[in-house]
Amino acid sequence: MEQEKLAKEKTKKKDETAKPDSPVKNAKIKVNSDKKEDIKELKEQLASEKDRILRLSAEFENFKKRKQRESDEFKKFANEAVFRQLLTVVDNLERAIFSTKENADKEGLLEGVKLTYKEILKLFEAFNVKPIEAEKQPFDPNFHQAVTQEETVEVPENTVTTVLQRGYLLHDRLIRPAMVVVSKGIEKETKETKEN
Repeated sequence: MEQEKLAKEKTKKKDETAKPDSPVKNAKIKVNSDKKEDIKELKEQLASEKDRILRLSAEFENFKKRKQRESDEFKKFANEAVFRQLLTVVDNLERAIFSTKENADKEGLLEGVKLTYKEILKLFEAFNVKPIEAEKQPFDPNFHQAVTQEETVEVPENTVTTVLQRGYLLHDRLIRPAMVVVSKGIEKETKETKEN
């Protein structure tokens, strides 16, 4: 009898622990299902973010390619306005050449060349190309290229006496220095040369 009692108590204990409505067991099941749902949700968010990053990356690559094409095209046609205005200068030079074939008028040719020169200077002005004023100015190696020196007492030493080729600035950037002759002081005769 005692054994029967013991057996009943053991089965009773097993039944109590195996009951589905045990609060401890229910909590474990609930925690496990919450974790699975959280993991599933995080995986979905991760997949969504990966997709978004891939799309952004593709959009950025397309943007870079488009900007490169636009930049290449801009460089290709950047000087179009300059050349369009230079065409009128070329037209005037062609007319001058044609007129000399028909007419031997040298003065008319000279006048045509002067007008063409003025037109080129207007074109330069329109695009902010300015000549460097060098004559009678102090020599500045940033804007002048000295070709030779000339002894003189008419101007102070290191002053530009002659401009051989004009220099030009584009806005404030030097595009060609002026080729110049620079003054040099006359060397005084030494006593030895006077004696001889």
